[in-house]
Amino acid sequence: MTKELSRRQFLLGCSAVGVTALASSITDLQMIGALSVAEAQTASDYKALVCIFMYGGNDGSNTIIPTSNSEYTQYAAGRTNLALSNGSLLGINPLSSDGRSYGLHPSLPKLRQLFNSGKAAALCNVGPLLAPTTRSDYVNQTVALPPQLFSHHDQSIHWQTSIPDQAPTTGWGGRVADIVNSLNVNAPVSMSISLHPWGSNTFQVGRSIPIHSIPGQGPVSLSGYGDAPRGGGNAEEKARFTALRDTLRRTRTNLFENAYGKLLDESIDKSRILGSALDNAPALTTVFPDTNLGRQLKMVARLIGARGSLSLKRQTFFCSSEGYDTHDTQLTQHADALADLDNSLDAFYRATVELGVANQVTAFTASDFGRTLSSNGKGSDHGWGGHHFVVGGSVKGQRLYGNYPELVIDGPNDSGQGRWIPTTSVEEYSATLASWFGVSNTDLDLIFPNLRRFSNRNLGFFV
Repeated sequence: MTKELSRRQFLLGCSAVGVTALASSITDLQMIGALSVAEAQTASDYKALVCIFMYGGNDGSNTIIPTSNSEYTQYAAGRTNLALSNGSLLGINPLSSDGRSYGLHPSLPKLRQLFNSGKAAALCNVGPLLAPTTRSDYVNQTVALPPQLFSHHDQSIHWQTSIPDQAPTTGWGGRVADIVNSLNVNAPVSMSISLHPWGSNTFQVGRSIPIHSIPGQGPVSLSGYGDAPRGGGNAEEKARFTALRDTLRRTRTNLFENAYGKLLDESIDKSRILGSALDNAPALTTVFPDTNLGRQLKMVARLIGARGSLSLKRQTFFCSSEGYDTHDTQLTQHADALADLDNSLDAFYRATVELGVANQVTAFTASDFGRTLSSNGKGSDHGWGGHHFVVGGSVKGQRLYGNYPELVIDGPNDSGQGRWIPTTSVEEYSATLASWFGVSNTDLDLIFPNLRRFSNRNLGFFV
């Protein structure tokens, strides 16, 4: 429906939707055509991208913290009652340095170990931008800004689309899938799998590749049909299932009824295929935490283990965790959310080692936004730029990429209340991930039409 609305706006021209919507529609139609003639993809290896979206807005200022005396003093002055004690921070040993020393939140001991062993990297102060933006640009309104800054919904969409100046129609993961899916010859299921508890997501929405949503517990089976959907079951269950399939495949005059029947029929087949592939996949000995995120990442690892029988050379996965909207009780709530991330992400990396694919799988974090450096008395409020982690065997780890902000209210990186103006755009972050995944330099501009506005097409965090 969104795509049809976009085309209608294009045809209506200068109607009530205005010039901005018209320009967006033109760009959108150009992208549709460009993606249809993207370079043919060839590869013999397997690769997977795993997005872990931290819903609510992760407080980056309490995730990676400067520990040298003068910088920590600035941090503590700005954070007031939200400041973590310097002695509690987990020091990291980056191979490259901006002259400051840093520590991680005390809830991240396993991520610290991954970082110090070169299997994880951190990207500082990244967020949605329309063009490089300074504090002067922000204050004097000399540069266009992403719409609806500091909004949960809008900033989440900006992160997942990497086109913040257009109405959302596709996500950057979906556009990547549209291009690289030609590698998945004869794959019986989609390369885009969402483990997100709410089902679908914007990140994986593409033009031609659908999203297959499954819960962390595994593919959903039909209740009341026994094992009939997978070829087993007794005579009564088989007869009931046959009647269901006949009903779903019946042609109707109502378009919605036809579409619903086709979708449910296909879903039954895909769940059967995935279930059988998982049954035959190698058993994992890695222990995952029994949490929402832990179960999602365990299922991702199991699906990666089943990649051979599914004929998949490229896969994207979308996982999520909540608890990052820390307006109240921040110190305890944030500590709990990061501990879950720490345990789940560490287990996932160890599982990729067990499966022998650590160099072929990259997990990365994203979030609505960072949060204010200043305290509201109990927690922090909606911010802008934040810090993120990239984990995997191909990551050029033990390094901080980007530019860590100066933690001063009304300082050179502040848009107000310690809402850091990003110094690295989501496009630069995402394009680096897409390049590793196999997207050509030429096709990067099709997937990220705003990338040419920024100086870094590749941030260099892969070996």
